[in-house]
Amino acid sequence: MLAIRSSALCATPKDMLPRIATVEDALLAAGDQIELPTEHVIHAGMYARTVIMPQGMVMTGALIKRATTVIVCGAAAVLVGEEWQELDGYYVLPASSGRKQVFVSRSPVIITMIFPTQARTVEEAEAEFTDDCERLLSRKQQNNTVLITEE
Repeated sequence: MLAIRSSALCATPKDMLPRIATVEDALLAAGDQIELPTEHVIHAGMYARTVIMPQGMVMTGALIKRATTVIVCGAAAVLVGEEWQELDGYYVLPASSGRKQVFVSRSPVIITMIFPTQARTVEEAEAEFTDDCERLLSRKQQNNTVLITEE
């Protein structure tokens, strides 16, 4: 089912961050992280970062320090603030700064985050959206596709 809905990914309340960290610790303790390719595009003053989650996966994101637009296609539960929201379809979502998401995929899910930038490298763009760069899978795994244009 293709659905276009208006919603938003709001900032995560500060008291939720330790709870999400507990989830992250449990996931890391459970074993190796899955290889998750990340596609990066820097073009026309914009940075786009895309991952494709397989069905049945739990993923926590970095703490995002700037507002972005997030595009989600697929079926997933996502922690928004303090509540779970069910997504099933195609969404273009305004996403606030100060957010940390947890996604549980119910089908393959494509997630793209976009924001304007002056960055010239992926590393510069990553440092622009999070202070948790060392925890990003794109830094830990060598499964990245990068396209940087001069436009």
